[in-house]
Amino acid sequence: MPESDEVDRIVDAWTRERPDLDFAPLQVLSRVARLARHLERARRAAFGASGLESWEFDVLSALRRAGSPYQLSPKALLQQTLVSSGTMTNRIDRLVERRLVERRTDPHDGRGILVVMTPMGRERVDSAIVQLLGSEAELLDALSKSDQERLAGLLRKLSLDFDEA
Repeated sequence: MPESDEVDRIVDAWTRERPDLDFAPLQVLSRVARLARHLERARRAAFGASGLESWEFDVLSALRRAGSPYQLSPKALLQQTLVSSGTMTNRIDRLVERRLVERRTDPHDGRGILVVMTPMGRERVDSAIVQLLGSEAELLDALSKSDQERLAGLLRKLSLDFDEA
C-alpha cells in the first residue's frame, strides 16, 4: 500500500471527528478534484506555451479533429464544446480577430456559416496538443501502462452517466 497522502489525512481527521459518517466518497472524489487542479495547471501551461487560452484550444481542437478542411458549423462546435450559443458566437468572434479561424458561407447552404481553421490556428493547436500530451504523460508517470488503462476504464464507467445527461 502506498504511503498516505493529504486526502488520507483529511479523511482520518473527519473520521476521528465524525465516526458516524462514511467518508469513502472522499477517498475517490477528493483525489479526483486534487488531480483536476494539477491537470488544469498543466493544461494552462501547455496552452500558454502555444499562445492559446484553454477555450481557444477547445474550439481549435474540435476543428482539427474534424479533419481537412478543418471546418465545422457553429452548431457542431456548440455540441462538441458544451457552451451556449452566445458564448460560442463570442469565442468565434475572438478567434477571428486573432486570425485563428475564419467565417465562410456554407457552399451547401447559402444561409449557413462554417468556421474554418486558418493555417496559424492549425499550427497553434498542433503545438498545444504536443505540449499537452507531454504534460499529461508526466502527471501519469507514477502509474504503469496497465494501471493507466485500468484507471481509464474505471473513470469511463463512472463518467458514462454524466455524458448521457
